[in-house]
Amino acid sequence: MTRLIVFLVAIFLSVNAYADRTSLTGNFTQGGLIMGVTEPDAVVLFDEKQVAIAPSGRFLFGFGRDFRPTATLKIRYADGSEEQKQLSVSKREYKVERVNGLPPSKVTPSAEFLARIRKENAEIARIRSVETKKEWFLSGWQWPAVGRVSGVYGSQRILNDIPKRPHFGVDIAAPEGTSVVASTDGLVQMAEEDLYYTGGTVMIDHGYGLVSVYSHLSKLDVMPGQFVRQGEKIGEVGSTGRSTGPHLDWRINWFSERLDPELLLGAMPQN
Repeated sequence: MTRLIVFLVAIFLSVNAYADRTSLTGNFTQGGLIMGVTEPDAVVLFDEKQVAIAPSGRFLFGFGRDFRPTATLKIRYADGSEEQKQLSVSKREYKVERVNGLPPSKVTPSAEFLARIRKENAEIARIRSVETKKEWFLSGWQWPAVGRVSGVYGSQRILNDIPKRPHFGVDIAAPEGTSVVASTDGLVQMAEEDLYYTGGTVMIDHGYGLVSVYSHLSKLDVMPGQFVRQGEKIGEVGSTGRSTGPHLDWRINWFSERLDPELLLGAMPQN
């Protein structure tokens, strides 16, 4: 009997030690970002796709707007053992937002603008595919501007009464010229004054596939290749591109997955 108890205790301790080898924190819902910590020499597969692990053992992954209810995370350790986690992803209900008064060309572009749009979208996609092996995201997150939240992540957009793609960011309405700051430490990968849809646009790489986007800016204060710290001014609120009034459209992506910035933050700070 004593041997059996010792044996069961040994199994219990070994199972708990095994389970502690990888931990996950974050929002297990559509639009959520997850940060994991494991052994640096492990291999992590998120739905069979390998995820890069930092020397610290940290790794990231995220769930897009319409991510399915479950996902699988596999961890293969250097000693040959393997752990598998079945992740439950909660479904969200999204608002329907109507935006009227846009120039028709910004809702249904003519053929003459399509080549430009495709070129700009290709460059945006290229930047979102970059995997910089830096943990700049550890600086944390802050609101890039202070104002009224006028548009939310995931909402179905109806533009000039025409159903369009969902909105993948958070809109912050504020007077033109309001300062926009970097939400997190990172490297500026794009600083364009006039993209067709998003106007003045800045994209910042925070490392390991995490990129933030700041759109409709009236002024840019940074250049590609510039490193910025959290809270550093990168531009000013405007109404450039497809816009009906001064606001900042702020987005966060993990590679091709579009995430909800509000899940990373508390309430909007007061003026």
